[in-house]
Amino acid sequence: MKKHLITILLLAVAMPALADDAKVPAHPYVEIDTTEGIIRLELEGRRAPLTVGNFLKLIDSGYYDGTVFHRVIPGFMIQGGGYTPNLKVKEPDGAIPNESGNGLQNLRGTIAMARLGEPHTANAQFFINVSDNKSLDPKPERWGYTVFGYVIEGMDVVDKIAAMRTGPGGQFSKDVPVIPVVIKKLSRYEFE
Repeated sequence: MKKHLITILLLAVAMPALADDAKVPAHPYVEIDTTEGIIRLELEGRRAPLTVGNFLKLIDSGYYDGTVFHRVIPGFMIQGGGYTPNLKVKEPDGAIPNESGNGLQNLRGTIAMARLGEPHTANAQFFINVSDNKSLDPKPERWGYTVFGYVIEGMDVVDKIAAMRTGPGGQFSKDVPVIPVVIKKLSRYEFE
């Protein structure tokens, strides 16, 4: 518990400085152009500044272009951003602090960061919730999965991807779309 409190205090001190340096917009808009259609998102730069700043940096570098949604679980979520179409891992170095205590919940239509079992291991992979997944939210005794935005257009595309036939692929024993769902381009856009 003491270690958990120290981590929270360190994050509270570091987050404002990191957010100011990154000059993260309050509500940037991004577009995921996939082989199944377009998904548009509004991000929460004020509630998850480190996560949004990292996500925008990766978008601007072209990192996500050509990656796939590699994990699709109907009634749960679709996950992408870490593998090529032939399921070769593509992960940047480093990790970002967990910002799951920001008041945003893992509800249908939200985007959140995927991570390993340890709380501060997210770096590029993300998922879009296709159901309310409150079990992924933080609890007093554990970290959650950081929500950092919402689908504002294209939830029908998300649902279409979530309904695709899946099976084993690469190092995964299941949940890989049989027909790859490629992120052709992930980019910023101006909301009209």
